[in-house]
Amino acid sequence: MSVGTPEALLFDLGGVLVDIDFARAIAFWSRHSELSAEGVRSRFKFDAAYEQHERGLMDADRYFAHLAETLKLSASRQDIEWGWNSIFVSEISETRALVQTLRSRVPCHVFSNTNASHKATWTRLYPNVVQAFDSIFASHELGLRKPEAEAFAWIAALIGSRPADILFFDDLPENVEAAKDCGFQAVLVRSPSDVRNALERAGLLTQDTPRDA
Repeated sequence: MSVGTPEALLFDLGGVLVDIDFARAIAFWSRHSELSAEGVRSRFKFDAAYEQHERGLMDADRYFAHLAETLKLSASRQDIEWGWNSIFVSEISETRALVQTLRSRVPCHVFSNTNASHKATWTRLYPNVVQAFDSIFASHELGLRKPEAEAFAWIAALIGSRPADILFFDDLPENVEAAKDCGFQAVLVRSPSDVRNALERAGLLTQDTPRDA
């Protein structure tokens, strides 16, 4: 992929800057469910309620009640939320270090499909990630989520740059394709190397930039 020199960088959080694993939540909830682990796994969906929660249209109490009913959980609300937030594994330090290296040269932002409970958790767990960015745009605060075209248009307006001047990184193909359709430069991320390689092609990094800079 050929990219021009961007005026701003925009990063997804989960899968790009923070490693997440929903299997950890499934394993925890399974200990509190009438269903087998496979039953919990098959019934947990990124469904309409999940999307409403990420848009801020459904609060945590209602969403966790939805999970309790769907997954046949006998756990307390606190335990359901503990499982919900157990998905966070670790920060992806190489990518975070790249952001810290670049921030003095180009504005760096996050756009995450998230919710209030998750945001509170990753803010607490990964302060170095949060502090590496000029701004963090959260779907539940905006009322918009990826891959909606309106979301990308609104983010470009908030950043104050044309979509073509923003380089976006995400680990989901549908988000990357939607961003491209909206005029962004966009890169599918499978590892920190994908981020580094795109930044080198954009002229923001050289090959000898330390990986832990």
